[in-house]
Amino acid sequence: MERSVSNVMGGLLEQRYRVDSVLARGGMSTVYRGRDTRLDREVAVKVMDPRLTADPAFVARFEREARASAQLHHPAVVSVHDQGVDGDQVYLVMELIDGGNLRDLLNQRGKLPPATALSVLGPVLSALGAAHRAGLVHRDVKPENVLIGSAGQVKVADFGLARAIGENGVTSDSEILGTVAYLSPEQVETGSADARSDVYSAGIVLYEMLAGQAPYRGDTPISVAYQHVSSDVPSVPGIPLALDTLVRKATRRDPALRPANADAFLAELERVGAELGLTPQPVPVPGTAPENDKTVVMRPVPVAVGATPVPVAEATTPVRKSAMTTVHTGPPTPAAATRTMPRPEQPRRRPPARRKKVDAAEEERKRKKRLMVIWGSVGAVVVLIAGLFTWYLSASRWTNVPEVSGQSEANATRLLSGADLTALVVREPSNTVPLGQVIRSEPGNGTELRKNESVKLIVSRGKPVVPFVNVGVEVEAATKEIEAVGLTAAKDPAKDAFHDTVPIGKVVALDPRPGTALEIGKPVTLVLSKGPAPRVTVPDLRGKKKDEAFAELQRLGLEPVEGGGQNGGNPDDLRVTRTDPAANTVLEVGSSKRVTVFFEDNSEIEVPDVTRKKVREAKEELERLGFRVEVEFNKSGNATVVNQDPQPRSKVKRGTEIKIFGL
Repeated sequence: MERSVSNVMGGLLEQRYRVDSVLARGGMSTVYRGRDTRLDREVAVKVMDPRLTADPAFVARFEREARASAQLHHPAVVSVHDQGVDGDQVYLVMELIDGGNLRDLLNQRGKLPPATALSVLGPVLSALGAAHRAGLVHRDVKPENVLIGSAGQVKVADFGLARAIGENGVTSDSEILGTVAYLSPEQVETGSADARSDVYSAGIVLYEMLAGQAPYRGDTPISVAYQHVSSDVPSVPGIPLALDTLVRKATRRDPALRPANADAFLAELERVGAELGLTPQPVPVPGTAPENDKTVVMRPVPVAVGATPVPVAEATTPVRKSAMTTVHTGPPTPAAATRTMPRPEQPRRRPPARRKKVDAAEEERKRKKRLMVIWGSVGAVVVLIAGLFTWYLSASRWTNVPEVSGQSEANATRLLSGADLTALVVREPSNTVPLGQVIRSEPGNGTELRKNESVKLIVSRGKPVVPFVNVGVEVEAATKEIEAVGLTAAKDPAKDAFHDTVPIGKVVALDPRPGTALEIGKPVTLVLSKGPAPRVTVPDLRGKKKDEAFAELQRLGLEPVEGGGQNGGNPDDLRVTRTDPAANTVLEVGSSKRVTVFFEDNSEIEVPDVTRKKVREAKEELERLGFRVEVEFNKSGNATVVNQDPQPRSKVKRGTEIKIFGL
């Protein structure tokens, strides 16, 4: 009878691990907060869904998570403490991370600043790099598997989908694992994955942190998966060009154009961060408010009155004396109050005086003269006022372009803003001016402009970078992209290569590789397709190092695969002993292009003592150390080894034949 979640919670697994509250649920398991009662510590317990325990393939994959994670001892990898089975419950006991995951942080804050995004991705790539060096692929890199602790530490969880490179996994190659929004194109098409697949998924996670959303969305998982295969990841708006270029490089559809593994991706991430001056930042813990989340209160700004008010002429009204008003200049005297004034004699009326005759023409002339004087005075005053007003306006509406050459874009923008000018940024490549510095301004320093006019800031993009082009594009399209960044497109028939799918004459690659910085005008060679190779001869690689052998095979369009003979030792000591198909084999059109390379270790190791052991056990031990074994006399696996050649504790090279004698 299957146990429900409620039955698991509160119980003890194998009388040791108490299962408490649910932390997270997934498609094949549930994670609980628990306690190791023996060591008295809090742990996370991942319990497999009881409905899947009847499937051996799912159980094997679940158990592989413990083995894969146990091989990784890295501070950014969630530790696995134990694995066990209790009845129908298959479980893992893991390190408990209090806090949340990157999905919680993105849901809370949307997109992250570039410096914070790089601080999150750095530990993720460091953890994936450790996995890739151990021959493991995560296969399910996504925000839900990036845990953030209460102190801001970043750790990668759920290596349950990891698979040893080259090992046959439990699932078939046609089964797609992982979350569709972060799957690489090769996982969608074939189900296969390698270190570059994790690089792609990490690049999508970086895109989402910078843009606030994943690049591909759709109504169904199939529509999202189709976009991974058929479309290039778009640019992230509003971020520096170097960082956007790195995102696009990590998410190229062709795995060969991506960084080879997480370590290579981390090295480029650190280079871009240093180039842009992005210093490491504390990683925010999900659920906590940002430190700079403060309410800004907008207050009205008082307007200072600095101008002198224009005086307004007051209207004057004349005061007239009344005819009946008596004006006293002093106090009345008693005499004046009692004395009766005698009646004055009436003067004799004289005949009215004869008015002089006025000349009408002279009066008109005087009137016009007075008007002329008045209007002349008014005009002079108007002209004076207009001149003063014009001078006032012009003096406050003009400014000068400040010196901005050599400044950073941010400083130059502030200088222009302080001069009441608007910055219009235009980017150009430059061989000498560092990335992000102002080359010049148009118009130049000291030019007088009206306030609020635009000034063009020519900002350096640094040296031109070879652009990314899609495999199979026309020569004209690739040429335009190359010339747009300030480089010159060139052709070299000697560098053209065979390609199984790209038609003859179409672009298959660029030389130098995309992302390479060159001086302005330098040539970039278009590597054109010569069509499918008619036949390929396997070269003789004996005695060559691994890197040399693999590079030669890839140049011929062959797919190198590691064979045996490389157990332990320094990789520089490995030398090719043979290939399968053998050297000088001609591979016809349509035949497999895979070539397995076998190595021999030139370093010397001590021969162990296998006498008195069963032949079967001795043979397994010697072969595990990289020796070839020849059994003499009694070859039965149950026979006892009575002698060996070379003798125990002698030092010989790996791959040496050891003879054991059974009896």
